[in-house]
Amino acid sequence: MDLNSTPGALRTHISFFGIRNAGKSSLVNAITNQNVSIVSNTKGTTTDPVRKSMEILPLGPVVIIDTPGIDDEGHLGEMRVKKTKDILKETDVAILVVDFTTGITALDQELINIFVEKKLPYIIAYNKADLCEKSCNNVGVSTNKTKSQTLSTLKQNDCSTSLKNEIFVSAKNNTNIYELKEMIGHIIKNDSSVERTLLEGLIEPNDIVVLVIPIDSSAPKGRLILPQQQVLRDALDKHAIPLCCQVNELPHLLASLNKAPKLVITDSQAFKEVDKLTPSDISLTSFSILMARFKGNLKELIHGAKKLEELNNGDTILISEGCTHHRQCNDIGTVKMPNWINSFTQKQLNYEFTSGKEFPDNLSKYSLIVHCGGCMLNSKEMLSRIETAKKEGVPIVNYGIAIAHMHGILARSIDIFPIYKKILY
Repeated sequence: MDLNSTPGALRTHISFFGIRNAGKSSLVNAITNQNVSIVSNTKGTTTDPVRKSMEILPLGPVVIIDTPGIDDEGHLGEMRVKKTKDILKETDVAILVVDFTTGITALDQELINIFVEKKLPYIIAYNKADLCEKSCNNVGVSTNKTKSQTLSTLKQNDCSTSLKNEIFVSAKNNTNIYELKEMIGHIIKNDSSVERTLLEGLIEPNDIVVLVIPIDSSAPKGRLILPQQQVLRDALDKHAIPLCCQVNELPHLLASLNKAPKLVITDSQAFKEVDKLTPSDISLTSFSILMARFKGNLKELIHGAKKLEELNNGDTILISEGCTHHRQCNDIGTVKMPNWINSFTQKQLNYEFTSGKEFPDNLSKYSLIVHCGGCMLNSKEMLSRIETAKKEGVPIVNYGIAIAHMHGILARSIDIFPIYKKILY
């Protein structure tokens, strides 16, 4: 995906599930009007999740995900099924593709139960409808309904009610492909989370916002990192006046202004220095903390910061990042963060590291999870990780909150969110 495209983490993730040979890949190709997935009559052609970022009318910017069959067999098959279930963690809208001639299987019903449990919006797409034009007698939940009767019922139903989201399609003949897109679009439109932004409720038009952006050896050449890009764009969208500088230039920038900025936002690594340089009457926070509110659970992450004071010798900490960037000698996750924690706690601690889509299923061995801001993960996946940690009783905190806490400035950095300050006291 090029630099002009909507970041994958901000796109609606639409995943296609079902048993082998239900026609998931064919339906993905029909929806996208591209040969995204390999199609074959041989069972198990899709061996790994296939992702395609694109713009689809009327859906807008989306990530389409084709998954291996939920009924795959053997040792490799079990691994593929696990990958398929892992995709649920990042899915915003699920499409269950059912073979029209077979009907809903026990494994399909298992998926439906998971969708309901996770409160995940879903649509049941009965594929291969071209093979049975006269009746739908073999279709599980639609037994004894003719196709026309069922489709007539669908038009009267609210598509946001998942149990009523059924449609007959034919990937082969493109039957009802546009109607399926419309149903997906209806779900996306009614998802209020898509309206949230990083600076929502924090700034007004004409407010001055200062972005402190260190340019060091770890900074990408010729561009800003994603959280900085997104905050800058959001400030412009809100008709504020964003000003950017590095740490050393911050005093000069502040002195040159006729009025104080509404907010100073810094990279977490420079929190300590920027705190000293920013007058106490000016609000200060970090890109990472804004990201925590935007796509995570800020309350739970603030709670997690308290665990930094309770660590004991021999405890194991998981440091997890959502991206797979090339690590350098002074990497924040593998070098700086462990050094900061060791210095703060004065304990002998053990560290383990994960990156990208990798995240342990069993977290019981960890005393604390320290996570990056999650700019490369969509909100669904970030929340899934936080919820998994919460269920297993493992505190979780993100980089920005952890760094602010260790430098004694967490209260100041969340002062712009009064509802969360009481958690600290």
